[in-house]
Amino acid sequence: METLQSLTGTEDILPKPQLVGQDIKVADISTWQRVEAAARDIFHRAAYREIRTPIFEQTALFERGIGEATDVVGKEMYTFKDRSDRSLTLRPEGTAGVVRAFIQQSLYAQGGVQRLWYTGPMFRYERPQKGRQRQFHQVGVEVLGSRDPRADVEVLALATDLLQTLGLRNLTFFLNSVGNPEDRARYREALVAYLTPYKDQLDSDSQDRLSRNPLRILDSKDEKTQAIAQAAPSILDYLGDDSRRHFDSVQQQLTDLGIAFELNPRLVRGLDYYTHTAFEIQSSDLGAQATVCGGGRYDGLVKELGGPDTPAVGWAIGLERLTLLLETLNPAAAPTVDLYVVSRGEKAESNGLLLAQKLRGAGFAVELDLSAAAFGKQFKRADRSGAAACLILGDAEAENGTVQLKWLQSGEQLELTQADLLADVEGLRSQLRAAREV
Repeated sequence: METLQSLTGTEDILPKPQLVGQDIKVADISTWQRVEAAARDIFHRAAYREIRTPIFEQTALFERGIGEATDVVGKEMYTFKDRSDRSLTLRPEGTAGVVRAFIQQSLYAQGGVQRLWYTGPMFRYERPQKGRQRQFHQVGVEVLGSRDPRADVEVLALATDLLQTLGLRNLTFFLNSVGNPEDRARYREALVAYLTPYKDQLDSDSQDRLSRNPLRILDSKDEKTQAIAQAAPSILDYLGDDSRRHFDSVQQQLTDLGIAFELNPRLVRGLDYYTHTAFEIQSSDLGAQATVCGGGRYDGLVKELGGPDTPAVGWAIGLERLTLLLETLNPAAAPTVDLYVVSRGEKAESNGLLLAQKLRGAGFAVELDLSAAAFGKQFKRADRSGAAACLILGDAEAENGTVQLKWLQSGEQLELTQADLLADVEGLRSQLRAAREV
């Protein structure tokens, strides 16, 4: 029988990192948990509330929200018909689903500003690379209901806080404005006029984008196209007064917060809904795939999807790329086991389970050996577990209500009653801390 394998572009996240030679292919689960815990803490302190949306939606949501001329919609979506012949799509990004929920659940009726965050899997049919898979995961924030430049700066500050809290230092913050629709219409005309004489020299994707989505040509990875785009007009020269004031305010407030940034007028995000502020945060430790966070303002998306005219801004971080970077720079420590329970004999094994559960209930991390093997083999596993101490039970101990406590580093061993062990959990906790500091 053929062995079933995971699909190309998907990865298992295991308790230990997955390696290819000496390179980490997928970070271990503890690194993911470290990122998620830091995100939850930072978002909570900024009064952001978690939202969870379905992983599949009507295809029309992404066609209308992201834009039919984008690569995401045109080439990368996982779209299928269900049993009712409806066209459904696995979500390729998080913002459109959040906006759909904002409209459908009438979150706007609550008034004020909605500060939301999410995390979960996304899906795009791309060529799998290190840190970028077909099923990938993001954490993101969305602020709906404010046109104030301070909203842009707040989400940017949150991204900076999260990445720095996780220990990243070699970061560069690229900032641009893509203006409002009127600004972009003027710029689009100038850009097409500049690029048209070079059409035959552009890569094939860019030739197609010239008529459908010319701003994306600035984001091309083709070296020859990049060279041509270097001399293209700058969108910053086509901003109207309102857009200029908004962008100037964002820059000033970032400066006031001590957040360094570089202007990049070639920076365009790959989704059509962006307006005004667009940004990326890149890490020099990531190599070619350098972007760790990206986002911007999308003032027209809620109205485009059938809701009230509602300004919004947000960003997303790809977790595969981030966890790989963290694992490379600062490998996660193995989960700590406080106590390892060794038992042999029917009565002892039953008693060992009961004792382990009581100690877990008292807040200790306890691993129970389930092998029923000889004591020697169980002791070897106890040494490999990383536990500070081992609790040993035979039928004699189970009968007498006692337990042997062995400190694995020193080899010191003593007998005490199980009642005394459970009565002085703070003393045991203190002894465990001291044993780990030796």
